[in-house]
Amino acid sequence: MFVPCDRGRGSAASDFKGFTLLVPAVSVGNVGQLAIDLVISTLDMTKVGYFYTDCLVPMVGNNPYATAEENSTELSINAEVYSLPSKKLVVLQIRSPFIKNKYRPFCEALLSWVKGSRCARVVVLSSSHAYQRDDEQLLGTPLRYLLTPDLEKAVGGLMQELNWKEMEKVAAYPGISDTDKVLHIPGGGITKLLFTESCSKGIQMAVLLKFCSEGDNIPDAFVLVNYLNEWLQLVKSEVSASNNSTDCSSQWKIPSSWRLLFGNGLPPALF
Repeated sequence: MFVPCDRGRGSAASDFKGFTLLVPAVSVGNVGQLAIDLVISTLDMTKVGYFYTDCLVPMVGNNPYATAEENSTELSINAEVYSLPSKKLVVLQIRSPFIKNKYRPFCEALLSWVKGSRCARVVVLSSSHAYQRDDEQLLGTPLRYLLTPDLEKAVGGLMQELNWKEMEKVAAYPGISDTDKVLHIPGGGITKLLFTESCSKGIQMAVLLKFCSEGDNIPDAFVLVNYLNEWLQLVKSEVSASNNSTDCSSQWKIPSSWRLLFGNGLPPALF
């Protein structure tokens, strides 16, 4: 359930008619969440509310996007909503893992909110285990996309122009039968469930994902957010003279909270 920061604004605060909603999947390497961090920090998005749910591990902390001492003590919780009306963009950032067996209730609540807030489309930023790719997925780019049938009608042609690669289906019974193909996103968290539910409910949804491994996933986050930017053009891309490709890595603003991604440094007293 969406709860506006200012309850006095009533239901209007949850009306995002025509907006694009960005949502991270809590997936391998937390790549989607890191990419969402870059979007919120770079575009200086305004926090407009919270997504109240009992499906996530409770969490509270300081402002992850603090720019000065004055706003560093603002509290943040496990699921918050940020908005940028000038770009018709709304973002749900998720900061904690799911409670066991709570995937489906969360997906139902999220998709209900999507319909109630009248968002035009949803873009899920996700990741999948690199070591579980099949032979076909080992070839070419580590980036993939999925579109629900309703969104395919609207932007499928653009994806072809961008030369993007659709997520392959894999054999349901490897080594036994190669005729039965299924969508398989190992390490993708709620990605597959969200996508299949959106297909059945007629919701326009895209999934953008990267194959990766656990570790320092900051480079993966930059690759995924650049992939998103090829489509939505959130920041200005620059053409690289060396290979005639577009890149906007230098345009993204790293949030202050990333200084603590791997904890504090070793105390000098140890030595």
